[in-house]
Formats: sequence, C-alpha cells, structure tokens
Amino acid sequence: MAIARHPRQPELVDIPLEEIMDKYVSRFKDLTPDWDAFADANIDGYRRAQHRFVGAGASGKHEDSTIVPAGNFTLSIMLVPPGQANAPHTHEVEEIFFVLKGRCVVFIEDEDGNRLSSELGPWEMISCPAGVIHGYINQTEEDVYLQVMLGRGKPETAGFTDDSLFQNRERHLNP
Repeated sequence: MAIARHPRQPELVDIPLEEIMDKYVSRFKDLTPDWDAFADANIDGYRRAQHRFVGAGASGKHEDSTIVPAGNFTLSIMLVPPGQANAPHTHEVEEIFFVLKGRCVVFIEDEDGNRLSSELGPWEMISCPAGVIHGYINQTEEDVYLQVMLGRGKPETAGFTDDSLFQNRERHLNP
C-alpha cells in the first residue's frame, strides 16, 4: 500500500483519481492559440500566439477546461513568428523564457535605455527577475516556440514600458 507523505490540497480531498487526471492534464492539440493574449499582440512586430497550459492569467479569459488550475505559477507555450517579439515589460514576479524550438534574442534593460541581449537556442533559457525590464525578439526566418513561466498562479498584467501599451492593458482585463 502506498503512503502519501504530504496531504492533498483541500479541494482534492476525497476526489477520485479519474477526476484529478482529467483536471490536471493538458494537451497541446486541445489548446486554441490566443493571438490576442496581450496588449501588444495585435501590433505588427509584437504578434505572437499563447498556448496557455497552467493558470488563468491576469485577464481571467483563460479559465476553461483545457487549462490546468494554477497554484504558484503559470505555464504557456508561445509561438513567435519571424520578425515578431514582445514589447519591453516588467512583472511583479520572475518570468522564465525557455526556448523549445528555434532561436531568439532575449534582452534585459534599465530605465536609462541600456540594453544587454543574448541569443538563445533550443534548451536554453533566461530567468527575468521581478522588476527588471525584459523581452525577446525572433530575428530569424523560422518560428520560435518558447516555454514561458511566471512565478504566480494569477500574475498581474505585464507592465509595458511603452505608456500606450500599458494603458491598453485594460482591454485585456475587461474583454
């Protein structure tokens, strides 16, 4: 007989394993790419599709049966076409970009506009600390797939450094 050395979360006590499996498995084939997940995603140069696996995100628009409920982090796969990026931004928690396929340039910068960049390939990553301006750009001719994680189950909306993008975040909070 197996002994669970840690208690189940309160909401999972007495829940059958079949229900837990159904709730906590997510498959890429079942996810719909969201090309409007961010305030900058409908602007040429920042177009990308999010495939949300874990966590609803700040907008709450990802709360459906294909999304695994978040505890302490979010996880998604980002499809970034050639020439596209995300706008420089910050978060209140750390964010990780882990390259699964392709190559992209990641960057961090300060409020004076000083920027450091590094090109990453498959199985390479950057962990962006809370409050540090960061982002990425696909400067290649091929799609890039990034695994993206944020260190909170329901993080705040990205703090874009561009004021017009920052003001546009309300559209995503109240779709």
